[in-house]
Amino acid sequence: LLWLGNKGIMTTSDTPQDHMLAGSANPAMNDPAMNELAMKDPAMIDLANSALTLWDVPSDARVRLINLSENATFLVENDAGFKSILRVHRPGYHTRRAIECEIEWMVALGRDGGVVTPPVIRGIDGNPVQSFSTSKLSNRYLVMFEIVAGEEPVPDQEWTGPVHQHGLNAAKTHLHSMRWQRPPDFERLCWDDAAVFGADANWGDWRDAVGVDAEVKRVLEACETLLCQRLAAYGQGEGRFGLIHADMRLANLLVHHGQVRLIDFDDCGFGWFMYDFAAGISFMEDHVQVPALKDAWVEGYQTIRRLDDADLHEIDTMVMLRRMALLAWTASHAETPLAQSLAGHFAPVSAELAERYLAEKRL
Repeated sequence: LLWLGNKGIMTTSDTPQDHMLAGSANPAMNDPAMNELAMKDPAMIDLANSALTLWDVPSDARVRLINLSENATFLVENDAGFKSILRVHRPGYHTRRAIECEIEWMVALGRDGGVVTPPVIRGIDGNPVQSFSTSKLSNRYLVMFEIVAGEEPVPDQEWTGPVHQHGLNAAKTHLHSMRWQRPPDFERLCWDDAAVFGADANWGDWRDAVGVDAEVKRVLEACETLLCQRLAAYGQGEGRFGLIHADMRLANLLVHHGQVRLIDFDDCGFGWFMYDFAAGISFMEDHVQVPALKDAWVEGYQTIRRLDDADLHEIDTMVMLRRMALLAWTASHAETPLAQSLAGHFAPVSAELAERYLAEKRL
């Protein structure tokens, strides 16, 4: 199985991992592609190894690249059995305070929300977020996590079992989000329509993507208009909009003895709660199983928290909003292998999805 929601490179092995790794989407520890990528960026390996002095880890510990998406994720290990996870943040995406806020919510959710989240290993100075630079790389923010036991849910033939669990976990997360008292200086990205379509969109303008010809542009602009109208009517009430994970794919869920753990909060921010389903099917919105996945997610979600008719009606709106955000992502991240692999078909298929959405949802 190749799960494309990673916005990077990720593979799943033929046999389940004994344990998965915090902050990583199912790492391929011995994947030749990872080794090749590591060889292309020795400066990043050097930075990660040199930065280990910021934590109380064994002096002989070294890093090994296990996931390269927008951040670089490393396994830190030594021959004596020490293991942890180091995430090196990409520059210019989050401020230090925003990363601290990610961690604050993750810790609170793990403590009070009934969802196990990865423990953070603080640096020698007591801070959870560290910074480091080398002569070859500018300052990067870094966070170290403990290993989280568990296995990524393996989709069955219909994929509905793991997605049912996904919905249940999302509901727990949203209930905690609604009642958690955030610090007054809390800072995270927003994932509303302005963040997708505005002048300062998080991932740029979808019109810049490969394959957006005149006809695709016409359809998607009509879709953008309808999305904004429906989202305005739906509103951002307390029960609909708040702090969300925003990247709740199966690859970011781990199951251990029936208990679900949630990892990789890097994109968490403010958005519609139903957006978490849309993020869960990233890059596969046109798959024939999506209606069944939606039904399974809703069923799982409503075992914890009831949804009203408007919530159910606008799930498709969230899917289309996410799809257009991802189209913009393929343009602003055109240098990545994933964006390049999608370039030939992602825009026209997005237009096909938009035409279907317009036919079903036009006001």
